[in-house]
Amino acid sequence: MSFFGKILEKLGFRGAAAAPAPAPQVPRATSPVAAPTPAPTAPPPPKPIDVVDVVAHLEKLAAANPQKLNWKTSIVDLLKLLDIDSSYTARKELATELGCPADLMGDSARMNMWLHKTVLKKIADNGGNVPKDLLD
Repeated sequence: MSFFGKILEKLGFRGAAAAPAPAPQVPRATSPVAAPTPAPTAPPPPKPIDVVDVVAHLEKLAAANPQKLNWKTSIVDLLKLLDIDSSYTARKELATELGCPADLMGDSARMNMWLHKTVLKKIADNGGNVPKDLLD
């Protein structure tokens, strides 16, 4: 499972480590006589994304945590709250996975700010109800 997949799983997203879609089935002819080609069918409509109440989930975790963690501004605190490795090495791995620009990777403070915003945006992209003020 990807590092970001662990974050989604801890937040309660279903299918965070979903397997790739199966290959389409190709009908086989049962006789040597060519059968008429069936009309192409439209792919099934995409499944709606389940909305996860990220704020409520994180606030509940924060209330139960003995540490005062500010997940709204700190990627380290967000990862700690989710009981995920928040070490510099782990954050660098997550930043690499999410495509952090190379010029930010050498500056841990700038990388952390980028990473926090990007993680929250990707959570929102996956159906999390992250408030707009945390995405700006």
